[in-house]
Amino acid sequence: MAVHLSHSLHLRADGLSAAYGGRRVFADLSFSVAAGRRIGLIGENGAGKSTLLRLLAGIEGAADAAPGALGDADVSGRLTRPVRTGFLEQVLPFRPEDRVGDVLEAAAAEVRAIERELDAAAAALAHDDDAGAASARYVAALDDAERADVWSLDTRRDELLDGLRLGAIGLDRRLDEVSGGQRSRFALAALLLAAPDALLLDEPTNHLDDDAASFLEDRLRAWRGPVLFASHDREFLDRVATGLLDLDPGRSGALALAGAGGAPAGASRDEVLAASGGTVFGGGFSQYLTVKADELERWRRQYDDEQEELRRLRGSAVDSARHVAHGRAATDNDKFLKHFKRGNVEQAVLRRVRNAEQRLETLEREQVRKPPSPLEFAGIPSGSHALEDASGLLLQLSDVVVEGRLELDALQVAPLTRLLVTGAIGAGKSTLLGVLAGDRPVDRGTVHRRRGLRVQLLEQDVRFADPDAAPRRLYERVLGERRAEQVPLSSLALIAPRDESRPIGSLSVGQQRRLALALVIARPPHVFLLDEPTNHLSLGLATDLEEALGTYPGAVVIASHDRWLRRRWAGERLELVAGRAVPVAA
Repeated sequence: MAVHLSHSLHLRADGLSAAYGGRRVFADLSFSVAAGRRIGLIGENGAGKSTLLRLLAGIEGAADAAPGALGDADVSGRLTRPVRTGFLEQVLPFRPEDRVGDVLEAAAAEVRAIERELDAAAAALAHDDDAGAASARYVAALDDAERADVWSLDTRRDELLDGLRLGAIGLDRRLDEVSGGQRSRFALAALLLAAPDALLLDEPTNHLDDDAASFLEDRLRAWRGPVLFASHDREFLDRVATGLLDLDPGRSGALALAGAGGAPAGASRDEVLAASGGTVFGGGFSQYLTVKADELERWRRQYDDEQEELRRLRGSAVDSARHVAHGRAATDNDKFLKHFKRGNVEQAVLRRVRNAEQRLETLEREQVRKPPSPLEFAGIPSGSHALEDASGLLLQLSDVVVEGRLELDALQVAPLTRLLVTGAIGAGKSTLLGVLAGDRPVDRGTVHRRRGLRVQLLEQDVRFADPDAAPRRLYERVLGERRAEQVPLSSLALIAPRDESRPIGSLSVGQQRRLALALVIARPPHVFLLDEPTNHLSLGLATDLEEALGTYPGAVVIASHDRWLRRRWAGERLELVAGRAVPVAA
């Protein structure tokens, strides 16, 4: 792979392909990101978002999902990036003993070096006999200094620390003395302080609260250079991105099959011409959803039209003879022409049949595949009387206390409750769900549940008791053979067919969470509890899941900090602060 460092403000990939372990990550990917543009990378888990960012950043072994574990990645193509390109990765390149102040000063050192070069260039301009060379040096140094904003370095440092909620932490603290979230925010502050010409960001809003995320959004919207970032934060994508690059190759194929052609709605022609091997959309996540819905509707219409045409063509060989002969016997006046016309009629019939067969063969070969069905939950299995009385309560908490974690006066869950539990990290959201699920005992108070009630919790970190079991076998064992036959695992489109027989322990975190979701979709409980449901799920699946929950046949309780979900929630809300319920702001 060839890498070209440029003094211009743009990122570019030409014919980029990456594969490792016999698996292709992406192939023949080409795109460009101009100065002032902010492109969000989206796609299914494993589509290559982090790999692409690491390649652009020049990280060795970039085509490996576990950095440094694989050095023989097969990478080809050409990359162009500014000399000063900054990269925020999920795994931080710091030592535990590093001081917070040293991390920030290391970021500032490059800016201070630019300032020193400007001073030296100015001195050379005043004393150097070669005025042309000295002038060119000074112009270049001044341009670098303006890009790095060298004159406001100390002010920017304080603004960054305050904006990312780090101002109260002493700069002499060791990194192993602060939380993981705080270490990530210090890494982000250091990157922004260095003011590189281009930014590469991998999940930049992880560990940011609402105020810190808004602060970062403002900074990035004002960034002069190109920004390329991968994020599962739909609100962040909507507020920051000027365009989205979808790396999912299956989706690009569906686009072509659906006859979308040309530029997708919302994308400028320049953007589309600047990308191949992926699909580019102009605007943020809201526009992406609109385009996606339009494409799916076109796909479904084309599929229905083609299936109708296939049914017609399969019967046309038989119908052709009847249509040509008009279905009537020859009259006496026709008999003297019969001998002469018979050959012409038979030839016409044969041509009709042959043409129909050719059209049928072509359409069967080139027909679009069936579009995905919308995500929906099966009905709650009968046999329990828990929901027979729709007016009764399913769960009721009274004066519940979990020492140091939760203190709640009352909570009621009815058969069709829709409740969103919000609050900062450590506010008690997961503890509350554990109590409702019966997994977390209470120190005081009462938890009353209806007899025969089934409650299921989709945890943030899914754990299966038998990691060696195959998803298909586990699915059949949990649901029972009859239910598994009624709702096959393959029909849910959550686990790829090639992964249904693999050991569960070999699946990614996202794939294991999909399997856990499949078990709920096929056999819904009376009360469905979801802890941060959008974590580890692709953007598309997270959005589809939220829509499907609107028609869930039982009660739904969600704990989430997801701003996109919270902004659109139409049901009840419960906000926790230090384990206590507080009034929800309008």
